[in-house]
Amino acid sequence: MDSQEPVLMLDDALWERLLELTGGQAALCYQCGTCTAICPWGLVRDETVSVREFIRRVQLGLETTEALWLCTTCAQCETYCPRGVSITSIFRALREIAWERREVPQGLPSLLWSLYWNDNTWSQPPSQRAQWAKDLAIPVFDPAQHEILLYVGGAASYDNRVQKAAAALVKVLRAADVAFGILGAEEPPSGADALDVGHRPFFEELAGKTATVFRERGVKRLIALSPHSYDAFKNHYPFVSEGFAPQHYTQYLAELLESGRFRPNKPLEVTVTFHDPCYLARHNAETDAPRRVLAALPGVTLVEMAHSGTDTLCCGGGGGRMYLETEVGERFSDVRVEEAQEVLMPATGVAIMATACPYCMVCLEDSVKARKMALTVKDIAEIVALTI
Repeated sequence: MDSQEPVLMLDDALWERLLELTGGQAALCYQCGTCTAICPWGLVRDETVSVREFIRRVQLGLETTEALWLCTTCAQCETYCPRGVSITSIFRALREIAWERREVPQGLPSLLWSLYWNDNTWSQPPSQRAQWAKDLAIPVFDPAQHEILLYVGGAASYDNRVQKAAAALVKVLRAADVAFGILGAEEPPSGADALDVGHRPFFEELAGKTATVFRERGVKRLIALSPHSYDAFKNHYPFVSEGFAPQHYTQYLAELLESGRFRPNKPLEVTVTFHDPCYLARHNAETDAPRRVLAALPGVTLVEMAHSGTDTLCCGGGGGRMYLETEVGERFSDVRVEEAQEVLMPATGVAIMATACPYCMVCLEDSVKARKMALTVKDIAEIVALTI
């Protein structure tokens, strides 16, 4: 025997733990390779991430590879999986095991420490959470006076660019005469980032505390600016109360427009292409509401990109990738803005790439700036606000 051959150490405990965490999901994979073929990493690398090989390795009890932390949890692979495997849950479960073994990338522990100490991932004091709205005079949510709670989230509270989308949404809600409030400096974290990076126990701790806040504050109807927060509230939270109904804000805007509560006053004469956020289109099967909003605005012409709806292309910011460095040339958002420019190029007048997610907004605008493109990126709330 060649003594230079590597010795493969099988870890039966890893496999048993993974089966426990995923409810047996990992055993369903039969290595067809569809996931590998569809993974968006293949668009930015000479050799894509072999999701099939990754899952096969853990089925055999072998150590995981770098793919564990490359996954953006975009769920594109799940859309085409013939066995219906919840591949996202497998990656999250393996990340949970990595946290237990203290085998996580540099930077992620400080992310969770910031959540622990500051209730946000931006390393900013909770007391500054409502500073974005200091001139907007938004009342603190009161169930006796307000029909909805506007859940702002960490990105819109602390990121200067995303704050503009939050302010635009406030303007629209007021134009529709919606009685709403926020929790301001006392707004708790949704915990979505902890879930994405696989620290399920910490997510459950945060979710339990936030659910208690919602219960005590009498929150029934909630609209979230971020699809990640919306997904967490809808699909991963413990019981809050009877009638608790979280929505993404585009779903609520579609209702306002179709009921006549909000009436656009100004025609826009713009061409728009919409980037579907993964956590809206795939994780929650919502591709219709954003388009219904855009279709209801006078003077808006909607054109679709090569990847749209449930076949959307991830911006690269999910699954904790917002907080990990991605090499230049390997950013999905670069591919995405090129797709947008291609369909918007024939347009005359104003052309806009729209989205409805804070992470998508940040990633897409970064790519536009880096590539020095004459492309405007706006949140749907900002486009709607232009009609007031």
